[in-house]
Amino acid sequence: MSRPAVSQHLRVLKEAGLVVDRRSGTRRVYQLNPDGLSALRDYLDRFWDQALAAFKAAAESEQGEGKWR
Repeated sequence: MSRPAVSQHLRVLKEAGLVVDRRSGTRRVYQLNPDGLSALRDYLDRFWDQALAAFKAAAESEQGEGKWR
C-alpha cells in the first residue's frame, strides 16, 4: 500500500473519530480513540439487535404458518 493511500485511510479514520493523532518530530503517531470506538460499538450493537429481532419475527411468522414443521 502506498504512503498516500495510508495517509488517506488514516484521514478518514480520524474524521470518523476512530483514531487521534499527535506530532512526534516530523511524524504523526496515531492511536485508537476509545470514545470513537465506543460509539461505533454502540451503533453496531443497535444494528445487530434490530437485525436479530427482525430475523426472529420472520422465523416465528414462518413457523406459525407451518413452513417449519
